[in-house]
Amino acid sequence: MAKIFIETPRLILREIISEDVERVFLLDSNPDVMKYIGVKPVTKLEESEETIKKIRKQYQENGIARWAVIEKESNLLIGWSGLKLLTESLNGFQNVYELGYRFLPEYWGKGYATESGKAVLDYGFNKMNLGGIYACVDIQNVDSNKILKDKLGFKEQGTFIDDLDNATCYWYELEKVKFNKD
Repeated sequence: MAKIFIETPRLILREIISEDVERVFLLDSNPDVMKYIGVKPVTKLEESEETIKKIRKQYQENGIARWAVIEKESNLLIGWSGLKLLTESLNGFQNVYELGYRFLPEYWGKGYATESGKAVLDYGFNKMNLGGIYACVDIQNVDSNKILKDKLGFKEQGTFIDDLDNATCYWYELEKVKFNKD
């Protein structure tokens, strides 16, 4: 049984478990989903099994990692959202928490990234007592940049070149004192 961390009006955020492999594969094999991620879509179910193993290892080693986002109405995994401890340097930052999310295209534009993002930020600031949370997004990913700035309140700190795909990305920060969960 997967541990549930957060429940919102429309969503359940819980641990990603091995039984999620087919839905994770559906997500990570979709070229539209992976367009701005910096890695190619997966082509084999075994790659998603490895992804899940890595996430589960992060739960054990860091106490947190991305969570499955389950739509209550359908009871389907529609994506993932959550915090990740950056144990390797990204844009010169290390051992900081980064917000990330990814959803299947048929669930885009429905407010799920915002709803899950606010819940995850509330968890990070109020349950984990973090002082700040970071995020990074390819500058060409207009929708995700709008969510971070306009819906979640992140402040742009500059740009950097992502080593994975040589893309220019925005680097964002949100401080606990500036977080408004409403």
